[in-house]
Amino acid sequence: MFKFLRKENTIAGPKFNRWLVPPAALAIHLSIGMAYGFSVFWLPLSKSIGITEAVLAPEGISFIERVFSTAYDWPISMLGWLYTLFFVFLGLSAAMWGGWLEKVGPRKVGFISAILWSGGLLISALGVVLHQIWMLWLGSGVIGGIGLGLGYISPVSTLVRWFPDKRGMATGMAIMGFGGGAMIGAPLAQKLMNFYATDTSVGVWETFVTLAVIYFIYMIVGALSYRIPPTGWQPKGWKPKEKKRKSLITQHHVHVNKAWKTPQFWMLWLVLCLNVSAGIGVIGMASPLLQEVFGGKLIGIDKVFSELNEAELAKIALVAAGFTGLLSLFNIGGRFVWASLSDVIGRKTTFAIFFILGFILYVLAPHLGLAGTVALFVVAFCIIISMYGGGFATIPAYLADLFGTQMVGAIHGRLLTAWSTAGILGPVLVNYIREFQLNRGVPVQQVYNTTFYILAGLLVIGMIANFLVRPVNKKYHMSEEELAQLRLATAKEEKNGKTDVDLSEVGSGKATWKLVFAWTAVGIPLLYGIYSTVLDALPLFLR
Repeated sequence: MFKFLRKENTIAGPKFNRWLVPPAALAIHLSIGMAYGFSVFWLPLSKSIGITEAVLAPEGISFIERVFSTAYDWPISMLGWLYTLFFVFLGLSAAMWGGWLEKVGPRKVGFISAILWSGGLLISALGVVLHQIWMLWLGSGVIGGIGLGLGYISPVSTLVRWFPDKRGMATGMAIMGFGGGAMIGAPLAQKLMNFYATDTSVGVWETFVTLAVIYFIYMIVGALSYRIPPTGWQPKGWKPKEKKRKSLITQHHVHVNKAWKTPQFWMLWLVLCLNVSAGIGVIGMASPLLQEVFGGKLIGIDKVFSELNEAELAKIALVAAGFTGLLSLFNIGGRFVWASLSDVIGRKTTFAIFFILGFILYVLAPHLGLAGTVALFVVAFCIIISMYGGGFATIPAYLADLFGTQMVGAIHGRLLTAWSTAGILGPVLVNYIREFQLNRGVPVQQVYNTTFYILAGLLVIGMIANFLVRPVNKKYHMSEEELAQLRLATAKEEKNGKTDVDLSEVGSGKATWKLVFAWTAVGIPLLYGIYSTVLDALPLFLR
């Protein structure tokens, strides 16, 4: 049963075109990437009982009572834990099953990811109907988070192997869709909520169900489209560059069980954790952040957030949704552009730029908010998020440079525990420092300033960790015998799959109609997302 999911049945045959693999990865990542756009649900969910106005819990109510109560609306701080759970379980599942991915192949992993992500959305929808926040945490946070992890790592090692000549670009393509998911999903979700909203519903659970169906279809098709190259394949006419002295790029390979014992692994763990922490909390609170910092200025009214009426709040919510989508546009663009640039200037230099420029922009952010310069504030955070996305896309190539490609998928999976850590650190910094500042009586438009300075400090530590990265000691390299054993296992799988082809015929086939169909299937949603994002974001600059 399900023989089509076996690794041996995913090995590419003659005339297969390697450019069919990126759209398969995009189909999955554009779906699970909606995790970034969940902030559009926070404000509607925070008044899912009151509909027009939140029904607040009385003072002194316990956390457990809030979790199971059906009488009071959820505060945004509780909803924010859903976002944290996304990335905690993403990192944990990637670390636990990254080695399994290398064994069973990307198709089976992508298939299971589709079931978990869409199933989690359905459980969350039921949680909204029953007003049980623990069902949202379990459905999307835990089950969906595991689906996120499996879906996220499924294309990495695959595309690195298909594009050894363009390693940075490959990892950019592998995961750029994850940054673009919210660019498509956030405006779509906003429109769906407006469509489904009634006097008795804010339209969230209906939106969850609709998205679950759409994403399931796309993810299944993407998973079934995965192919892996035969053992020994390389692009026609391409030869690896000779290693330069002191170069970070190795021609050797490190086993996943040894990689985590190296100082390089932990330096990159810190690099990823701190780069992600500096951006993830902002993305998770993007919509409320912009609304609270600028209030009525978003629609040309000189009022702070607390002075706005219901109609004005609805208008600025649409503008803020545009901001969320715009961040996603730069997230996806940054993944491809920065990762591709890293092929030219090097991974270490690329991350150095991230940390230095990010530090400057975070220090400037409070002053831009205080001055009321919406456009410059938006531009600053678009650049920050482009580097945040660029970090995700560049880190697998960084790993492949240091540890080789043989087990880069499994190593990448373990490194994503840094994402789990950042998934807690980033949102906690943003959400709870916000509440602390509000309780101290700090004006709502200034509650994020302290957080911006803290995030700038995290980037300084990340810069130091990146500076300390050095080539991996040869004592960690796999021996020729170890490497031969791994490749022999793959060769047996290929034999079982009855693959006996001329390697020169693989990867460069024309497959014209398939290419057109595949790229159109992911290109149309991307174009829709870009169009909606630009349209919704125009009010941010036209004032």
